[in-house]
Amino acid sequence: MDKLLSAVIPAFNEEAMVEKTAVTVAGVLRDAGIPYELIFVDDGSRDGTWEAILRAHEADKHVRGVSFSRNFGKDRAIFAGLSRAKGDCAAVLDCDLQHPPQVLPTMTALWEQGFELVEGVKRDRGEESGFHRLCAGAFYAVISKLAKLDMKRSSDFKLLDRKVVDTLLALPEEDVFFRGLTAFVGFKKTEVEFDVAERTAGQSKWSFRSLARYAVSSVTAFSAAPMQLAMIFGALFALIAVVTGILYAIVGYDASGWLVFLGVTALLALACVLLCLGVMGYYLGRLFRQSMGRPRYIIARECGE
Repeated sequence: MDKLLSAVIPAFNEEAMVEKTAVTVAGVLRDAGIPYELIFVDDGSRDGTWEAILRAHEADKHVRGVSFSRNFGKDRAIFAGLSRAKGDCAAVLDCDLQHPPQVLPTMTALWEQGFELVEGVKRDRGEESGFHRLCAGAFYAVISKLAKLDMKRSSDFKLLDRKVVDTLLALPEEDVFFRGLTAFVGFKKTEVEFDVAERTAGQSKWSFRSLARYAVSSVTAFSAAPMQLAMIFGALFALIAVVTGILYAIVGYDASGWLVFLGVTALLALACVLLCLGVMGYYLGRLFRQSMGRPRYIIARECGE
């Protein structure tokens, strides 16, 4: 193969993994005879990730680095890497090597056969807890149904044709969801299964809170269905009011019982109103951020050409 592959590797507090990842990915690509560049994107790390990227660059000039001025999030780091990619195709993989680089030659071979998007899908999720598996399955089932896009087996481990990269970079969203947008743009697609490798150093940066925030952001990026909660709750409490009136007429007057029931119903209605306002406010916040036209990320420094 004489075409260049750009490997985009977002990194947040991955000081212990950067150099090992650079050596491992480069070794796999060299052995397969694939010309490459590795683009590490330091997403505002608080450890020595940037210094590790500089050391990797000194050891291998095929390694390039981008560093954000602060933490902007993994998806924006991916887009920053794609914007710097010079290759005829670009692969995205995690810095912790849980996306096995050994799969890249297979992905590249499929790309050479004419596939424009080669998606890595998890055959095995490693040592994830049962609760995490349940939440992940529920999330992708919900977002696939709401967005009307099949993302049930989606991951960030992908190889993209240059045409797909350019299409993604041309999208105007300020809040980007990489997995969803690659499903949205389409193109000729195939899948490659992989087993999630175990992390050999460092620890996962995802907490339950960050995962929940990521899920909410992803769902609202592709569906307005949550805004319909107001209509659903309105219909529900209108029905409750009608049923209450009918029961009151049939059963008769019992002040204490009806007052308790009406009080509880009123509190539930108020809670639902506040929930609906919060959902609408979230969507308005997205529109507000988009209207300001601020950049997705700010790059503080780079290394390599």
